[in-house]
Amino acid sequence: MKVILHIGAHRTGTTSFQMYMRREAAGLQGQGIGFWGPARTRKGLFAGIQPVPGLGATAAQRARGRILLQMDRAAQNGVGTLVVSDENMMGSVRRNLRARALYPDVGERLARYVGAFDGRIDTVILSVRALDHFWASTAAYGVSRGHGVPDAHGAMQIAMGARTWRDVVQDVACAAPGARIVVAPFETSAARPDTMLAIGTGVSVPVDRTPDRLNKAPGPDALRSILMDRGEDPEQIARGTGRWTPFDISARAMLREAYADDMLWLVAGADGLANLTEDLDHARAGQTPPYGPRTRGHPPHDKQERRMAEPRGS
Repeated sequence: MKVILHIGAHRTGTTSFQMYMRREAAGLQGQGIGFWGPARTRKGLFAGIQPVPGLGATAAQRARGRILLQMDRAAQNGVGTLVVSDENMMGSVRRNLRARALYPDVGERLARYVGAFDGRIDTVILSVRALDHFWASTAAYGVSRGHGVPDAHGAMQIAMGARTWRDVVQDVACAAPGARIVVAPFETSAARPDTMLAIGTGVSVPVDRTPDRLNKAPGPDALRSILMDRGEDPEQIARGTGRWTPFDISARAMLREAYADDMLWLVAGADGLANLTEDLDHARAGQTPPYGPRTRGHPPHDKQERRMAEPRGS
């Protein structure tokens, strides 16, 4: 059986993808494609994979046994490709906000899932998003779920953080060394769950005819109302009608630059670790990077820091 893990990230259209998979379940089953989503993975199937106090030393072994048993049953029912989608495999929104870092333990977490699936992972699909928008959506979602509003110092710590999507991709590749890693930017994949599934499975799948995005981050007015209901100061959230962000201009610029560096690295081949799918009508990124400078800044005056694809003259 071909097993595909769709691991998120959070705030990148995962809910819309999972809704599409459930809505088209009958048609996909006819093509030999099965689906496990949060409704299944979070109701006992994955319990014990990640260490939790009180579950005991054999919890991970029992979880592995449950997964392999369910995989065997799916195969007997004609499933040739199993898609498992749960963004919590990477971690959690709350964990990211508390650590002020981008999935700091994704490598360790994913390695446990790979082991639970007996190393049978064929493909891992990871969606990434512009870091300023990702963190703004993460903060808004976190506030709606009880997390505090990041102050200016906390927001700047996030913007100055060392971890970016490049680090996440590297950790994922190390955790699943035998799997194909597909990276899909949110900006081109959020409204196209059908095409992203086709890329992962390699077959034609039902077209998504309801492209509305689900689970959108609450806007400023909704967040102010939430804070008022909690007895907190709503003035922590500026009034407005657009997307709320806790980041000032400087912090947003830093996050955008970091994302640009990540995309440059991915377009240049990601050191052979992953395939970037910018155009979802094609399953793989091109072999030739775009023409132009592949270093940062304006040499020779600006320093070329660690996110560059390769130094000049190499």
